Amino acid sequence: CIPATNSLGSRLSGPAGRPGSWPRPFAAATFAAVVGAKRRFAVGSMAKEDPHLWLEEVSGEKCLHWAKEKNDVTLKKFGQPEETKMYAKILEILESKDKIAYVKKMGDFYYNFWQDADHVKGIWRRCTLEEYKKAPLEVNWELVLDLDALSKAEGQSWVWHSPKFIDLGPDEPKDICLLHLSPGGSDAEVIREFNVEKKDFVPEESGGFTIEECKSGVSFKSRDVLLVGTNTGADGDMTDSGYPCQVREWTRGQALKDAPITFHGKTTDVVSYSDRYFDRGVFHESRGRAITFYTSQYTWLHEGQWKTVDVPEDMNVSTFGDRFQFQLRSAWEVAGRSFAQGSLLSISIDSFFNGDLGKMDVLFAPTASESLEDSCGTRNFLVLSILEDVKTKLMFWEYKEGSWINRGELGLGMESCSLAAVEEEHSDELWVTVFGYTRPSSLFLMTVEDLCAGKLPSMQPLKTLPSFFKSDDIEVQQYFATSLDGTKVPYFQLSKKGLACDGSNPTLLYGYGGFEISLTPLYSAARGVAWLEHGGVWIDANIRGGGEYGPRWHQAALKANRNKAFEDFEAVAEDLLKRRVTSRAMLAVEGGSNGGLLVGNMLVREKRELLGAVVCQVPLLDMKRFSQLLAGASWMGEYGDPSTSDWDEFLHQYSPYHLLKEDSTYPSALFMTSTKDDRVHPGHARKMVAKLLEHPTAKENTFYYENIEGGHGGAADNKQRAFMQVVRYSFLWRTLMNEKLPESLKELL
Repeated sequence: CIPATNSLGSRLSGPAGRPGSWPRPFAAATFAAVVGAKRRFAVGSMAKEDPHLWLEEVSGEKCLHWAKEKNDVTLKKFGQPEETKMYAKILEILESKDKIAYVKKMGDFYYNFWQDADHVKGIWRRCTLEEYKKAPLEVNWELVLDLDALSKAEGQSWVWHSPKFIDLGPDEPKDICLLHLSPGGSDAEVIREFNVEKKDFVPEESGGFTIEECKSGVSFKSRDVLLVGTNTGADGDMTDSGYPCQVREWTRGQALKDAPITFHGKTTDVVSYSDRYFDRGVFHESRGRAITFYTSQYTWLHEGQWKTVDVPEDMNVSTFGDRFQFQLRSAWEVAGRSFAQGSLLSISIDSFFNGDLGKMDVLFAPTASESLEDSCGTRNFLVLSILEDVKTKLMFWEYKEGSWINRGELGLGMESCSLAAVEEEHSDELWVTVFGYTRPSSLFLMTVEDLCAGKLPSMQPLKTLPSFFKSDDIEVQQYFATSLDGTKVPYFQLSKKGLACDGSNPTLLYGYGGFEISLTPLYSAARGVAWLEHGGVWIDANIRGGGEYGPRWHQAALKANRNKAFEDFEAVAEDLLKRRVTSRAMLAVEGGSNGGLLVGNMLVREKRELLGAVVCQVPLLDMKRFSQLLAGASWMGEYGDPSTSDWDEFLHQYSPYHLLKEDSTYPSALFMTSTKDDRVHPGHARKMVAKLLEHPTAKENTFYYENIEGGHGGAADNKQRAFMQVVRYSFLWRTLMNEKLPESLKELL
């Protein structure tokens, strides 16, 4: 699962995927799209016990009328966002032409997707490196595709997802790609072949590839052949999770439904996939079954034969040239050696299939405080991003003459670093983006040699994001809370310098705690202008279920142990009260997606008395039916299977929808979702709100906003993003401060 971060820096992490490409490795990513999961239960059998089941009809006229009514109530209470100066300020940031235009090199050009006030849907453009090095307003961009014009011409609200370029080796042109476009922002995509030389789609009548709206996976096998998993209407095309179950080899000019099936998994899997790609001089072709979110089986084409990659199913498998890279989610004993959970191993593919497993190299072994967060490869180097008590450092490995050479480490403290190879087949250059809670992003173009030589601090960045809020008087501190079982739980605190610990500070406690996703320092302009500048305190809680300390930290809160994540979150809340950072009436919690499940439980657990407000975004809340709704079946590896004894044994204990009680009181809550969210069903939020609005006391302080577009990220364009930000911050300020806004906020809200 990978975190989604919008352009304001707001995390809406969740059961997410890498849209439009087969995974390499699949790991815990799922494909973004929706076809509708097969039902495990008959809807009729649930109707009697769930009077709000009708709210699961995503686009039903009655449901949308209900949602609009609730939207109106919320806006009447907290104001129309477009009429506020805060909306104008956030929108100005989002549409600033001073933002960093991040690029990806394909062929001779550097491509960028851009949105601003003049390009609401966005434009896809390109330039040369010489041009890119100029000041932002001086770059001579060449237009490749205007998404606003395309949307107008086709009468469709297209939302950009990603292009997948053909990659047949370094000497072959990268002149065609598969564009992934989403209608209205849903995960479901339409995939269309595009010629970047002609700057136009390849017409179907000329043999152009087009895949209709679906949760599809696709990879080029050759210029005229695709490996495709999608819904053709045939039996067995899709899994119970709504992702591809079969892979077809589709030849140009052939009807997709007639393309032969070359690989298939089981409908109970999450997804089946196939991929062919070029990696540092080596062509790879692989097939895989993601059995659950965390377990997979791989086969590889090696010396003309399909061979099973015989490793534990919870291991992530990827490549670096002619080598396998294995990331361990559990301890592994092989060839007389023991490798710790969370390790990264490397072995030549030939040695692996010859059974010579004693040649395994260890590139990373975790410690009690260190875990592997990410990695980035160039032509000759592998750079590891490591978290040490949630602070980033880099480790460098050079691959030379068939051996790995350790080139040292570089610490970054409480700042984060994102790495991307400029052109991994040809060079050791990197795009290095450094950012932190108070440091706007700075983009550097440098070699790995320079980076590991410690030259980063003395280098001038190629691009720098302006400081969109006053950060000079904001300080970042790290603390540790003690959870119920004695576990030390780290958290970051952002506040004004010299914070008075007298219990008077409005504080927002943010958490996620799932899918091995880490909350690391992140620059957020919206958080700065809407919260921190006015005396608000922000907390990022690194609770179990996340990836801050590797697989062990995540697995500690899986399934029956989900309560550990909730207890950690409560421990952080109690520590804030103990330190008198805030008081109960001034403490709010927020989370989205899996984080929505977290704060949904905070709303109904006994320690809800700690809280003054809850913001619950695109949440899972009905854990009895989650596996039947959209992509929900793919997350049973995280939560459990409610159609089994899991429901009675533990799932019912953290299903907020089922834990509401008439004789209990609940803090004020705002639920936010999107009609177009086809990953986490909007029915979760709708039904929870409907139930709360029937509650004798909660009905007075429960609010709801549903965006008609936007998908799992909540918004489809900058205006929607700014709108949604103002809705949540207006709710928080007016609720926690009981309408007594700080002077600096009165003119903004």
